[in-house]
Amino acid sequence: MKKVRKKVFLASFEDASILRKFTILFLITSIIPMVLLYFFYLQTTKNGHISISILNFTYAMVLMVLGVFIGFITIRALLLKVIDISKQNTKTLENFLNPEDIDEVRKEENEIVVLSRSFSAVTQRLEENVRSLETAKRTLNAVMYKVAHGISNMENIDTFLELILETLTGALHGSVGTLMLLNDRKSELIINSVYGASYDPKRKIHLKLFDGSPLAKLLSERRPMSLSGVFLQKDNDPQLNRYFGEILLCAPLVFNDNASGIMTVSKPEGDKENFTEEDLNLVFNLASQTAVAIENSKLHRNIEKTYFETISALALAIDAKDRYAHGHLDRVANHALMIGRHLGLEDEDLETLRGAARLHDVGKIGIPDEILKKDHSLNDEEWVIMRRHPEIGESIIKPVHSLHPLCDLIRHHHEKLDGSGYPDGLKGEEISPLVRILSVADAFDAITTERPYRPKKSRQEAIQILRSLKTQLDQDIVDILVEGLETKEYIT
Repeated sequence: MKKVRKKVFLASFEDASILRKFTILFLITSIIPMVLLYFFYLQTTKNGHISISILNFTYAMVLMVLGVFIGFITIRALLLKVIDISKQNTKTLENFLNPEDIDEVRKEENEIVVLSRSFSAVTQRLEENVRSLETAKRTLNAVMYKVAHGISNMENIDTFLELILETLTGALHGSVGTLMLLNDRKSELIINSVYGASYDPKRKIHLKLFDGSPLAKLLSERRPMSLSGVFLQKDNDPQLNRYFGEILLCAPLVFNDNASGIMTVSKPEGDKENFTEEDLNLVFNLASQTAVAIENSKLHRNIEKTYFETISALALAIDAKDRYAHGHLDRVANHALMIGRHLGLEDEDLETLRGAARLHDVGKIGIPDEILKKDHSLNDEEWVIMRRHPEIGESIIKPVHSLHPLCDLIRHHHEKLDGSGYPDGLKGEEISPLVRILSVADAFDAITTERPYRPKKSRQEAIQILRSLKTQLDQDIVDILVEGLETKEYIT
């Protein structure tokens, strides 16, 4: 029982705090001087003198020396433990402190100061980690915002490619990231997206692939590489240095064992440290996922292209079977493009006009032939059916996401500024500029084309009719049409 109590006491003392240990040891070492003083007090005579034998004095001195020795040993052991804690703490700090801080800590001989500086360094590093976490949080929020923005623009995969490059370049502390795609003949790489340097996607910079070149080797071996000075080749533009640094990480875009391009990340200028194996694997995995996304985007575009071509074939079939309207779609497209060019529209708007002009009557596929081919004017009931074709046309193209810009033009190309049009009776500014262009081009061709219920009008007669419809058609656009016709800036 006594042994158990002794073990419990020793374990309790061993686990006690330094302050408690010091207090216990101080009290123990203080008892010996107190006993000696009391012993000398007992040896005093009545007249106040100390009377002690040499033997008793010797015992007292031995006891005092023993007490001092015990105090020295115990307090030294306690201080050695503090020093050991300081050394262990310093070794731990070496794992994450920079060399300058480690040298400064090692120079200090005072262990207490070492502990103080070590704790200060730890606190500083923790504060830096907190700031890094805050920065990472803000970065994550920015990435999530861009992902959400990309999701809302699914028809344009370039949004995602730019996001991938930005995220990857930031994660690897790079300066510039690029994504290059192979051309159809696999003889050149075309820069598709760039992060970290100015780049005009319309310029489409081409990089030739040479037999035995590092990039050709990378594509053939389908593995990531860390390269240097690859783009200083004589046959390539020296200005490419802005996109590719001296130390360059390259990873092929591989899908189904076929390489479709290369993703690169450049080290900042002056950074001579090479990329790690972990960096190579990270970029290669991301490049593989990017290749899948690009391939899916191509398939999606091919499906939409096929759908568009099918719809166009339907529209042309309708146009061809009506001998009075034959060629109407092409002529309306030519007139609309001529007006758009005079207005200085962007290429995207011109393509929208072209597509809408070629498909604006596709809804007539849902109109019975007896109405479409009727040799005289339609009655009221037939007009109700005929006026449904813009809505039918919109419903045909609406399933194709990339054709959504055409929906407004196809649905509203028969609307009038005064609200007398159909199907929605839009007025004035409710009708978009592109719809107004298509309406004028469509009306002009309809007037100058023979119809079963009237002969065709001459160009001058048609212009007069268009000018008379001031409450229905945009006269500024009519003026531009007339100007284009007079200068013969249209295709017949």
